[in-house]
Amino acid sequence: MLMPTDSSHVSRLALDHFRSWESVVLDFAPGVNVLVGRNGIGKTNIVEALEFVAAGSSHRTNSSRTLIARGATHATVRVNLGENLEITSTSEPPTSSRTTTLEATIPTRGAIRSRVNAGPSRYFRDIAGMLKAVVFSPRDQLTVQGDPAARRAFIDQTATMLFADYYDLHQRFQQIGRQRAAVLKQLGKVDDPQMAQLLYPQLETWTSEFINASIALTVRRREVVRRLSGPFSRIARQLSDDPSPSASAALDYQPSFAEVEDVLGSADEAEWPQAPDFQVSADNLEKMRQGIAQHFQRLLAGEQARGISLIGPQRDDMSVTLDGEPARDYASNGEMWTLALALRMAQFECLSTSSKPILILDDVFAQLDEERRLRILRFAREQGQVFITVAARSDIPELHDNSTTRIIDVEKLAQKSQLDEQLAVMAAQLSQQRAAQSDGGQTGKTEDTGDGEARDGEARGSEARGSEARADEAHEADEAGDTGE
Repeated sequence: MLMPTDSSHVSRLALDHFRSWESVVLDFAPGVNVLVGRNGIGKTNIVEALEFVAAGSSHRTNSSRTLIARGATHATVRVNLGENLEITSTSEPPTSSRTTTLEATIPTRGAIRSRVNAGPSRYFRDIAGMLKAVVFSPRDQLTVQGDPAARRAFIDQTATMLFADYYDLHQRFQQIGRQRAAVLKQLGKVDDPQMAQLLYPQLETWTSEFINASIALTVRRREVVRRLSGPFSRIARQLSDDPSPSASAALDYQPSFAEVEDVLGSADEAEWPQAPDFQVSADNLEKMRQGIAQHFQRLLAGEQARGISLIGPQRDDMSVTLDGEPARDYASNGEMWTLALALRMAQFECLSTSSKPILILDDVFAQLDEERRLRILRFAREQGQVFITVAARSDIPELHDNSTTRIIDVEKLAQKSQLDEQLAVMAAQLSQQRAAQSDGGQTGKTEDTGDGEARDGEARGSEARGSEARADEAHEADEAGDTGE
């Protein structure tokens, strides 16, 4: 019998039209994979692709369309996920392995599609969270000191990799929110009372849907923050320059719909919604709906005037406090970094339920002092697979001995990618020339020019060029076939 172990890893990554990469294939190994190259060469784009397949989002952008290479209609990311399996039968070797290929296609318009093992096309929700990834980046400090959107993004990314239904639920909430806002905008522009009366039933329907989706989203976000809270406080204390119990860091979820927290906060812990379905009791659900509906009634005039929903999960926040004070207002720069690192380490711990996530350290060492660099390195040493981006070889940290560290020269990779693209263009041009010459030869059969030998020579030259084109195409086909598709 095959049982999965906790040593899943990314064995191959293939990108097509993803940011700066028109086409590239990379092989990775368990342990440490270091991507080296000057700034702007595309190192972060590579690890960003892994993050996107894991959570359907990126720490660098709020729009998936920016991930598509300029001029392309879509981007495709394929990840081969190797999973070691423990064989419990005594008649089999002690370990085996299997590979799962995850594919995400990002279009300029429409829904993101996915495939598993080159199977039928699915929605992205079907692969969300199958790969788990935690990214340390220079932007992490914004999670503490930035605006609420950065903290919501952090919660949403964690929830997508924790709960199988979260990605789909969040997408549905956004769609409902757009529909409700569209009706509000119409009402804000309508002067005819009769037309307004026709729109109010639509608003009532979308408001009801918005409330239901918001409650479902809020209870899951609440659970994410609850799971993060304990590890975050403990890790922050361990990382702090003042590890005494009096120096405390804490997280607190601040939902826009306070009614959800009011109802659940006053209920016994046994009544709290639990994963995986997060069912809320009928009585508690009705209390939440009534309170939120009253809130919307009070805000109706303002919502119509502005054409937006003034309350809802799109305005949630998570407070990060240090010794009871808001960290964004009172923490020093060093304390900000300590809290940001503690958040990512707490995220890693929460996601390490069935298997450890891959760990991505994206250009973080240049931003940190020596002590915090060492803390991250000690943490990274304990993980199964680590990806590190650095600008120069001298920046490569000493994580392991050379036998478990794979160095990838991204500049050479970019040069090879450009060369392969040029060869593909040349092969296409040669193929077009061969087709044109073939058409010309067919026409020439009806003409008697008396220059048969010249034509024979041209045909032999065309045939040779055609062979070269076919060889180039075959070489490219071999390379494409080696991506694990």
